[in-house]
Amino acid sequence: MVKVGSSHQHAVGGLLSFLAYLLWGFFPLYFLLLSPTGPWEVVGWRIVFSLVFCAVLLAIVRGYPRVRAVLRTPRLAGLTALAGALIYVNWQVYLVATLTGHLIEASLGYFINPLVTVLLGVIVLRERLRILQWLTIGLAAVAVVVLIVGYGTVPWISFALAFSFGMYGLVKKQIGPRVDALSGLALESMWLTPVAVVQLAVVAATSGLTLTTAGPAHASLVAAAGIVTAVPLLLFAEGARRAPLSLIGLLQFATPILQFITGAWILGEPMPLERWIGFGIIWLALVMLSVDSIVSAWRRPVRSDAVDTAPEAGER
Repeated sequence: MVKVGSSHQHAVGGLLSFLAYLLWGFFPLYFLLLSPTGPWEVVGWRIVFSLVFCAVLLAIVRGYPRVRAVLRTPRLAGLTALAGALIYVNWQVYLVATLTGHLIEASLGYFINPLVTVLLGVIVLRERLRILQWLTIGLAAVAVVVLIVGYGTVPWISFALAFSFGMYGLVKKQIGPRVDALSGLALESMWLTPVAVVQLAVVAATSGLTLTTAGPAHASLVAAAGIVTAVPLLLFAEGARRAPLSLIGLLQFATPILQFITGAWILGEPMPLERWIGFGIIWLALVMLSVDSIVSAWRRPVRSDAVDTAPEAGER
């Protein structure tokens, strides 16, 4: 049953998610400012400074009892660890793509992600798709084939980003309201800190760390990665707790659009005809998916006993 105020909660969740996607859309410009720091070092510092930022916030809001409560629940603690692993994969692949001239391929991953979200809803949450939704999935498959031909290889960056973030959103939805956004991000960062320490040690032993060698302004930008990373993740976590998974998938278009514009027109990455065709098919599928979702929501009668199409974790 829909809870009192669920429409308001969905609206707030949608707004928070949109703000997160908007910030993520501008991320490439920020990370390009971190040169000469490489992607592996950037991710290492992102994790470390995110944990520091969360620790300070937890102290301010007196949130450590909530963190301990999550740790005393093995299933919830395990889900936060899984979320951490998924967002680590997403961060690392995205930084490699952004700093090696593959931003358009990264944007493709986030264009595909709403369709992956729909598929996850079917496979994991047992949601039923309408005919037009199945057609959009088919169009996406055709687009992927076209892009594979255009790239001459499988766009693994796109797939890795689409599936890692799609599954991250699903895990956050399963966690639901039982873990607040700040506690969740703090725990995700905590689980990843050993990985970050090892990663930074390897970078230090091979190419050397740039945090203390490229000047104070550069060090400040790198240190700010903790805040830059944490703020949109906190917004997204709060949004995912409130908004239906389908709405989250639709709002996500803001991020890849901004990334595509940055890659194609600001950074001048190549866009041969095959890529335009592939992207065009993806965009058509996304427009169809959006129209279908809007029409379905418009036709759905508003009733006090209506069933929530995107229940909180454990309600299915």
